[in-house]
Amino acid sequence: MHFDHAGIATDDATELAGLFSELFEVDVVHEEGFDGMKVIFLETGAGYFELLEPLEDGTIARYVEENGAGIHHLALATADIEGALERARGMGIDLVDEEPRPGAWGHTVAFLHPKSTGGILIEFVEH
Repeated sequence: MHFDHAGIATDDATELAGLFSELFEVDVVHEEGFDGMKVIFLETGAGYFELLEPLEDGTIARYVEENGAGIHHLALATADIEGALERARGMGIDLVDEEPRPGAWGHTVAFLHPKSTGGILIEFVEH
């Protein structure tokens, strides 16, 4: 496994992408509407910033409403998401997703519950 991206919840993904692009000299490499969100990926050279702007009520909208903008999750890439979930399950980690599901940019994803991972929402992502 290796670091893939930091998911950042924001109320304006386009504005934040512009700021990050100029400040960090990184490029937007993918944009899409997905699951009630505007999603923008910026390539950092060591992974991505995934900017998540809610377009309707849902998980990210509730997160921004309750916590404000900020880091929502950290994602690790794996070539075997089912194996990664099985390892986590075997360690007694509580899973948000019992089975992998479709994610942004055509990836397969699954989340681990933050109560089992030191308060951090962790995402496994398989490209």
